[in-house]
Amino acid sequence: MPPLPGPTFLEALASGPLVVDGAMGTQLYERGVLFSACFEELNLSKPELVKKVHEDYLRAGAQVLETNTFGANAMRLEKHGLQGKVREINEAAVKLARDATSAGGKGFVVGAIGPSGYFLGDALPEDLAKVRKALGEQAVSLVSAGVDALLVETLRQTNELRIAIESAVAASGAKVPVIASASVDEHNRMSDGTTAAEIARLMREWGASVVGVNCCDGPMNVLEAVEPMLALGLPVWALPNAGLPRRVDDRLVYVSTAEYFGVYARRMFKMGVKMIGGCCGTTPEHVKRIAAAARMVGSSDAAALSRPGDSDVVRSNETFQAWTADPEPTETTSPGVAFAERSSLAAKIARGKFVVSVEVNPPVGLDLKKAIDAARMLRDGGVDVINIADGARAQARMGNLAMAMRVQERVGIETILHVCGRDRNLLGTLAHLLAAHELGVRNLVIITGDPPKMGDFPDASAVYDLDSIGILKLAARLNHGVDPGGKPLGAPTRFVLSTGAEPAALNYERELARLRQKKAAGAEIVMTQPVYDVTVLDKFLEDIAPLGLPVLVGLLPLASYRNAEFLHNEVPGMQVPEAVRERMRKAGTGAEARKEGVAIAREMLEAVRGRVAGAYVMPPLERYELALEVIDGFVERDPAGIAAGI
Repeated sequence: MPPLPGPTFLEALASGPLVVDGAMGTQLYERGVLFSACFEELNLSKPELVKKVHEDYLRAGAQVLETNTFGANAMRLEKHGLQGKVREINEAAVKLARDATSAGGKGFVVGAIGPSGYFLGDALPEDLAKVRKALGEQAVSLVSAGVDALLVETLRQTNELRIAIESAVAASGAKVPVIASASVDEHNRMSDGTTAAEIARLMREWGASVVGVNCCDGPMNVLEAVEPMLALGLPVWALPNAGLPRRVDDRLVYVSTAEYFGVYARRMFKMGVKMIGGCCGTTPEHVKRIAAAARMVGSSDAAALSRPGDSDVVRSNETFQAWTADPEPTETTSPGVAFAERSSLAAKIARGKFVVSVEVNPPVGLDLKKAIDAARMLRDGGVDVINIADGARAQARMGNLAMAMRVQERVGIETILHVCGRDRNLLGTLAHLLAAHELGVRNLVIITGDPPKMGDFPDASAVYDLDSIGILKLAARLNHGVDPGGKPLGAPTRFVLSTGAEPAALNYERELARLRQKKAAGAEIVMTQPVYDVTVLDKFLEDIAPLGLPVLVGLLPLASYRNAEFLHNEVPGMQVPEAVRERMRKAGTGAEARKEGVAIAREMLEAVRGRVAGAYVMPPLERYELALEVIDGFVERDPAGIAAGI
């Protein structure tokens, strides 16, 4: 069945990231097919089984399906006596994948071409010709069956990779693009020593439209391999294995969790990788986490992949991005309340007071005493507002709105409420915002939110109906007195809208572009991730100066050398310079290390004091006294706040 009219594969890829499916062989094996069987022959003998795997990946969020044709070339099929059925097997595979996407209403089909199975090394000309004929025959079969793209994957040998790409390009006749995916070792090299960066350049030279890697052990190795490929300028694809396999009771078991996969998918999407899926050992659960990560960074609108006539409604954060932050003036809309009149925090910023926000999170369980006591201590130390995260660390924590209300009524200090797109759908987010306003919470920091962490409830689902831009638009409309559909609320809300930013983002240009979009969506204040490099922060402040948004610089006092190493190596968007890590190493542990961490944070604050509106301090391990040490000498008790009882 040929593809129905709709956006081409490259057109969809240009509009945003795409989610690729996971392992076919792993799923067939889990469903009772022996490893010794010819998986590609199942396209003929057990088509419903293959189709069901495709359907499961589509339901998990895949937008791109690979055909079950990895080994469907004559040289590999010959081992099973099937070398005469190359065309039949490949055409059947395309039909099964296409039928699955047609039933689901969306998705692209790429024809998978794996290695020939013939060890080339220093091959003779006749050996190379044999491989070229086999891979060329398969490529022609896939193109004639109607794929959206050809995929050359899991090639370890540079000479075979070249043959495969050139054969695919010749077969495509410029009708469909060619994706080229190498398989490098733990040192990011091909079998002949060619580096990942160089093989990407060669793949482009040989005619590939998309380059990348697959297999290559787990997500960490793949991330390192694709990073240098991004400089090439072509779309990059990444399909890691689910880690290294272990043998358990005569079975190979892959141990990388879906949660772990989701974290690395988010890192790679934010770096600029355009297509992410899974290779050996991955399952629909892994793809589900990848899809959640894609929704956070703004994936290609799933609805755009739908074919004319589809009746199903596809949920995506993009669905709501057509809202405008400033609705057209009508009898029901309001110009809104002036910024300085919406909260005490806004008034302080408007009159130029240096403000300080300190993060105090809800407790695990029911007892708020420690958090209330901390808020009171911070208030007395000159802090202006208590920042409360939303669902921190996936534990049984009280909702942050309840804690915000208690802090405001018992301590007399304003709060700033994190609102995260992870846990609530559109209606839930709308209700949450209206409830916050009714309870007197006026300051919001709106974020997309990390995927659910591996906490006490690792099976918790992520929602992401709205990303940070969508929630900002929603809240901005409420500030104009109308709901998302334009219906009047009776009065405008008085929210102060903050948003997050990563000065050390891996994909810095994307971060700046997103921040511009956030301002257009209604953001009024920027609160940064912690920064430890003055040069990085200086550049960020200079680059965003035209936006005219007040900035609260993020400060997280380092607690130890180990803490510094973890933040630098494991947390996306965080860079701790080597000199800073060395200072923490020399400081040792305990009180001396904490003292050095405070000193580093104070140096950062001193360097930009005159260029930012305030500080956003995140005390490590609930050591709130460190926050006061960081800001000591930078703040004074605000007379207007004292008069207001705040």
